[in-house]
Amino acid sequence: MGSASKQSKPGSSKGRSDARADQAADRRARIAELRAAEERRDRRNKFIAIGVATVLIGGMLAVGGWIALDAKQKQDDKKAAAAAADKARQDAANVPIEGVQTFDNLARNHVSTKVTYAQTPPVGGDHNPAWLTCMGNVYDKPVQNENAVHSMEHGAVWVTYNAKATPDDIKTLSEKVKVTPYSLMSPYPDEKGTITLNAWGTQLTVDSATDPRVEQFFTKYVQGPQTQEPGASCSNGVMQ
Repeated sequence: MGSASKQSKPGSSKGRSDARADQAADRRARIAELRAAEERRDRRNKFIAIGVATVLIGGMLAVGGWIALDAKQKQDDKKAAAAAADKARQDAANVPIEGVQTFDNLARNHVSTKVTYAQTPPVGGDHNPAWLTCMGNVYDKPVQNENAVHSMEHGAVWVTYNAKATPDDIKTLSEKVKVTPYSLMSPYPDEKGTITLNAWGTQLTVDSATDPRVEQFFTKYVQGPQTQEPGASCSNGVMQ
């Protein structure tokens, strides 16, 4: 009799090999599927990140642009305000102030002795080599004429007053002087007027600190056209 064909029986080595091959194929397919899903997640996350970054960058650019525009606007406003203030000063310099007296041909020598002045308080003439500190300084006692005259040579306005000035007058004038560089204030018992505003070669007497000419005098004569030494220091002088 012929021999019968051999067939694989369940549990044979060939059956087990085929089963392992199928399992390996399944694992590879599953791994490939997981990798594909991971790649899709990565791409999605990148798109999200790029979108968020784009929004953030756009927002930062917008904020940066706004800040730059705001800074430019503030700078423009500051320039405009300065130009307006300069124009106001120039306009004020061209407007005569009623009651102002002017004196010409005043000497400007430095001397170490006392000087007899033609005006009381003086508004110019020979003076001490040291100026009186005049950066908004309010002195509660009389000061030396010769030092104060030097301050006026530098463009300072010197405010003086006598016993007829009221406490309110003194307070108002003090507050004005304290915020005004190139100005100073002191009592002057011998002056005839209640309050006297002094600049080099220039003088105005008023009866009250509320007189509108006080503000006009400051505007026109602090570092004004009468200044003999424009830009000269009012700091680091003598203090009395």
